Amino acid sequence: MLISVCVATYQRPEGLKRLLDGLNQLTFSKCETPNLEVIIVDNNSTGSASSVYYEKVNDFKWSLKYCIEPIRGISYARNRAIASVSKEANFVAFIDDDEVPEPSWLDELLFVLQKYNADVVTGPVLPHFVDQDVPDWVVKGKFFEPNRYPTGALRHVAFTNNALVRFEVLSKIDKIFDERFALTGGEDSHLFMRLYHMGYKIVWADDALVHEWIPKNRTNIKWVLRRGYRTWSTHSFCEKEFEPSIQVQTVRMAKGSGLILYGIFLLLLSIIWSRHMFIKALLQICRGAGTFSGLLGRQYQEYKTIDSV
Repeated sequence: MLISVCVATYQRPEGLKRLLDGLNQLTFSKCETPNLEVIIVDNNSTGSASSVYYEKVNDFKWSLKYCIEPIRGISYARNRAIASVSKEANFVAFIDDDEVPEPSWLDELLFVLQKYNADVVTGPVLPHFVDQDVPDWVVKGKFFEPNRYPTGALRHVAFTNNALVRFEVLSKIDKIFDERFALTGGEDSHLFMRLYHMGYKIVWADDALVHEWIPKNRTNIKWVLRRGYRTWSTHSFCEKEFEPSIQVQTVRMAKGSGLILYGIFLLLLSIIWSRHMFIKALLQICRGAGTFSGLLGRQYQEYKTIDSV
């Protein structure tokens, strides 16, 4: 059995080092130890990640590949990674260059995929704050905490920060990561929502843990609100494409309106409560606005700049 682990990277040498160290510690107890190939795609045309590759390749216990995708954009980098996957691969895993997996991460994903006969498995990404002096409102509001579900729960979407996919599924579709999302992000939402609507089974693996390094410049109100706006805009945009019926779009408009009204309600309550409730109220309003933005076909280019962690 061969699993290809795909990593897109852009000007995050320290993060890439941490990730490779984490992948080097992967263990398997629930499943037979597979063969692994880790594919690094450097989205910097100058090849800035090559030094990390050469530093790690000799002591890496799995196969390690490195290539450059000169066209700027996450969709291009991820498509280059898929194009680099060995033809003999059975599964493709995705993880980001600002993350570190638990040693059992891939074992859990593979175990759940096989147990539930799924085509895609995804799991939680837990925050690790680089700056320990995290604002109190961030902690109380749990703005970086993921939604969690019981293992085996059916999902309609997954994300490339923690996912395992049957390679035969990807080999059957063209243009795996849509280039319209190259700088906006959401290319993974689009892919997995498309697979869901094609009838493929997506399940949750709650013990397949990944830790995401959160830099200080994300623990601010502006970043949180922009992320909320973008992610809900992406979801709305994709849903409109896959379910274009007037009924579905009417429901989506109602949800967007509901989010905005709920946010206004929370704003009133936050006067007698605390700052984190005030920011939660603003976040609901931004999510509602993002919902309408997606319905109108507009997208925010979140990945014009990348945090270095």
